[in-house]
Amino acid sequence: MEGLQDIVILFGLALVTVILFQRLRFPSIIGFLATGMLAGPYALGFIKDTHQVEQMAEYGVVLLLFTIGIEFSLKELMRIRHLVLVGGGLQLVLTILAVTAVGALFHFPVPQSVFFGFLVALSSTAILMKLFIDAGEMDTPQGKTALGILIFQDLCIVPLMLFTPLLSGGGNGVLEIGIISIKAVAVILAAHYGSRFVVPWIFEQVVKSRSRELFILMIIFIGTGTAWLTAQAGLSLALGAFIAGLAISESEYSHQALSDIMPFREAFMSLFFISVGMLLNPAVLLQYPLLITSLVLAIILIKTIITAGAGVALGLPMRIALITGLALAQIGEFSFVLSQMGLKHGLLSRETYQIFLAASIASMGLTPLCMKIAGPVANFVTGILPHSWTRGRYAFAGKEKKVNLSDHVIIAGYGVNGRNLAKVLKHLKIPHIVIETNPFTVSAEKKKGEHIVFGDASKPEVLQHAQIEKARIMVVAISDAASSRRIASLARQLNSSIHVIVRTRYILEVEPLFKLGVNEVVPEEFETSVEILSRVLKRFMVPQDVIESCVVDVRRDGYEMFRSVSKRHSHAVGIAGFLVGAEIGTFVVRKGSPLMGTSLRDGVLRSRSGATILAIKRGAEIVPNPDPVWELKAGDIVLLLGSPEQLAAAGRLFEG
Repeated sequence: MEGLQDIVILFGLALVTVILFQRLRFPSIIGFLATGMLAGPYALGFIKDTHQVEQMAEYGVVLLLFTIGIEFSLKELMRIRHLVLVGGGLQLVLTILAVTAVGALFHFPVPQSVFFGFLVALSSTAILMKLFIDAGEMDTPQGKTALGILIFQDLCIVPLMLFTPLLSGGGNGVLEIGIISIKAVAVILAAHYGSRFVVPWIFEQVVKSRSRELFILMIIFIGTGTAWLTAQAGLSLALGAFIAGLAISESEYSHQALSDIMPFREAFMSLFFISVGMLLNPAVLLQYPLLITSLVLAIILIKTIITAGAGVALGLPMRIALITGLALAQIGEFSFVLSQMGLKHGLLSRETYQIFLAASIASMGLTPLCMKIAGPVANFVTGILPHSWTRGRYAFAGKEKKVNLSDHVIIAGYGVNGRNLAKVLKHLKIPHIVIETNPFTVSAEKKKGEHIVFGDASKPEVLQHAQIEKARIMVVAISDAASSRRIASLARQLNSSIHVIVRTRYILEVEPLFKLGVNEVVPEEFETSVEILSRVLKRFMVPQDVIESCVVDVRRDGYEMFRSVSKRHSHAVGIAGFLVGAEIGTFVVRKGSPLMGTSLRDGVLRSRSGATILAIKRGAEIVPNPDPVWELKAGDIVLLLGSPEQLAAAGRLFEG
């Protein structure tokens, strides 16, 4: 009964605290930590005995590792393996070495200094993933780099937990490591074969029952059962939970399993953060304010420099490396698990443990601020340093052959949008060049024959290398809204006549881009709504011409709004002002089409669509404003002017 009372008090207080912190734009994790501090024995004293809460918090850690295992994809790992293995490895090892050196400088024993390095090296997956997703930056270079490093850290959590007792002298050195490694390999092999043969069979039997309750029960059984077995083998519960998650991740039911287990994870993880908060004595903040402030600043500085250095070593531009470094500058949630182990094995004293908790919670609280100032700080640093220092790895950036292009398309970003555009332009033999910040993507695509160069398109030297002064079109196809604005502005400065098209995520980002002189903005939010509309109508067997008419209406209304915004900030003068609401399109006369063999004097196109012919291209010959006697033949390319509805009607006349 007392345990239930504690849970009611904690969750009730958490509701109020987390809502308050979210209004102050702090992550919910900080609210949970504050809840623990308030409810714990050192503050208001609502919870006297923290043992039961700590036990439930342990389940939260098990469920967190279990879900990380389910979410973990070997295919995704292979795709960003360089970021994971090289970037993550450099960040972890160098941070441990740096903190060990600082600890030794302050006369701490080497094993204890190494353990301090373990604690500082880890960053918060929970906080960062939420902030990146909320900001829509998961697909940006800094988002992918941070994800790669966090994956490596998550993989290293269990080894760090296994090594912690050895640092305190509680193990038998190399022999202990060897035994642990053999056990770990045996468990992983068992999980691998279990995931291939046993788990699919169990899932199949349970799914046949069509019982959701039984499905959830089985997931919990596999996760907790595997964790218990690894604990019996002398390994950690966390390792078992992660391996169980990996076993399920290979199954076709992994997505359903993850969605069913997620509410349990969130509830128990909130208890974990609350329990950590309860362990912190707020008096330590008043007792050592200068020491804790210095420690927080030192952690942020060391982690930012080392993570940014790892990014530069990977070949990333310094701007992206610095943003990633500031994003990863906090202490991670698993450092709390390690710190409790360190306390248990005598690597931390009670006083040191309290100081560490205070510094960790402060570093987490400063994460939103670090991410907010990351862009301006990175721009300032890269602005005062020579371009040769900030452009990225020399092997990719410095040995590029001089580009000899004109009247071409420049594509900034080689994600899904950039890749598809480059593929079509290559097929149509339209000259183009791609600018990409991932050196490994550049290297791989160059081997395939793609015309791609390494660099940050927000730098004038990179755009000048791509011959922007001779380019016809600049397409910005990246996910980072701030970078898109910088690139668009720079492109307009370097070539006042270039046609700039920017892909953006949200409609709210349209107006700032038009202010910078962008010609066209394609908001994914709007285009997705059009595609959903089209697919819904198709499922209701609505005729295709009606669907096209509806799509035209939606596009006209939507893009008319965008055009009015564009007009307010338009840098264009002259005839462009008279063409508002009109569009220009090219069409090919197909064999057997209603227009084939007709002369312009017949007026078939004008009478049946309302569109006006501006020019006709036949072979290499281009005829502007053709005579009425001109007869259309198969293969002619016709340039038309008209409203979207008129062009849609004309398009049907060109089909065979």
